[in-house]
Amino acid sequence: MRRIRRVRTEWQEIVIWKSRDVCEFRAEGATHAWYHKRRFLTGLAWDLIAAGCLLRPEGPPRSVLMLGVAGGTALRTLRHLLPDCELTGVEIDGTLIQLAREFMALDECRAEIVRADAWTWLLANRRKFDVVVDDLYLAGTDDVYRPHAWDASRLGLLRRAVAPGGHLAVNLVTGPGHRSAQIHTRRMLRGCFGVVKSITTPGGMNEVLVGGGRVEGMRRLMEHAPAFPDRRDRRYWRMLAIRGLPAGQG
Repeated sequence: MRRIRRVRTEWQEIVIWKSRDVCEFRAEGATHAWYHKRRFLTGLAWDLIAAGCLLRPEGPPRSVLMLGVAGGTALRTLRHLLPDCELTGVEIDGTLIQLAREFMALDECRAEIVRADAWTWLLANRRKFDVVVDDLYLAGTDDVYRPHAWDASRLGLLRRAVAPGGHLAVNLVTGPGHRSAQIHTRRMLRGCFGVVKSITTPGGMNEVLVGGGRVEGMRRLMEHAPAFPDRRDRRYWRMLAIRGLPAGQG
């Protein structure tokens, strides 16, 4: 790949790398979004996010709210797996949305994209979604960071947007410097939901926590494996691991 553009948005600096089939948005040396013309999976956080939307006992979600869109990597996988699902994304960085439309075919996701601060939008929101995804990170000078720490009121806003029988899925960075946020989020989710499950992949630096009254496991995910025509995608999908969080685990 070669670097083709460096863009300073209101919120972060994005470096765009591109080859014939692949495009990456990089921020502070880390891949912020990824697009391939024919493939969907990466072995990284976006696979976990997509998987976390598929664990409802009642079957595939009819609606998904994605808080934090970036380049739309996870939305693209969800659209492939859920062609009839109503997808809504909220993203604070308008320039990033424009870049995703130009370089990552964001419009092909057929998602409603709202440019807004997620917490301000949630305050006014009265819609309910089968799955709500919290992927709210920004790129700092050395690492990604959450712009706001969770408290009871913010968790309440997220829960209010979850439809009865639905799930809240939270993407967490798990590398050095993120352990306290991971422990805090796990504790809060366990206090609010009957079941919390963790989705990880080997070598990844993220976990997605899924909370709900009931949360399915690997068997449900494997039902979707045949949807990926590329064998590398199928291999990445089969590498996912799901486990329940026992009470008291941080």
